[in-house]
Amino acid sequence: MPLFDINISPDEPVYVISVVSRLVDLPIWTLRQLDNTGIVRAKRMGKKNRLYSLKDVKKLEYVHYLMEDKHVNIHGIRIILEKEDVE
Repeated sequence: MPLFDINISPDEPVYVISVVSRLVDLPIWTLRQLDNTGIVRAKRMGKKNRLYSLKDVKKLEYVHYLMEDKHVNIHGIRIILEKEDVE
């Protein structure tokens, strides 16, 4: 069986919220809160499904660092990301 190389753009939303939750070690409710506040906007597929891109996952890793290591709240994270212009 041949192996296939699949190139997925870092901007392509392919990760469901449950997978992202495990990857970045943030609860699903926190990811929803971050989406609702506009910090990391998931792409909507239909009315319920949120999909995240690799770029979103990287940003969420940084958000997790700010929350857990630096004890920054969601409002503070928004300000930090706006000042740093993190995408």
